[in-house]
Amino acid sequence: MSKAIRPEDVLPDDVSRKVMNDVAVRKGSVAAFVANVKALETLAATTPEYAEVVAQLQALAPAVAAVGLFDVFELRSTEIAKIVGAAVG
Repeated sequence: MSKAIRPEDVLPDDVSRKVMNDVAVRKGSVAAFVANVKALETLAATTPEYAEVVAQLQALAPAVAAVGLFDVFELRSTEIAKIVGAAVG
């Protein structure tokens, strides 16, 4: 039987990044990814902010994939799925 995993079991408080599946993952990567997904929903595709958020999502996607988020959750937005797919293949 597996035991419950606490955040500090994955990344201790005094560590800000960890290599997971050959990708350096910073503390806060998943939260930043989610915040950017929510931000993208509020922006028009023609704005500079939209392009900045897309670039940040592409930069974060490998780390989020490395922690296994996409193994247990399916992206509801086809737009976000395309952005992630382009970044992680």
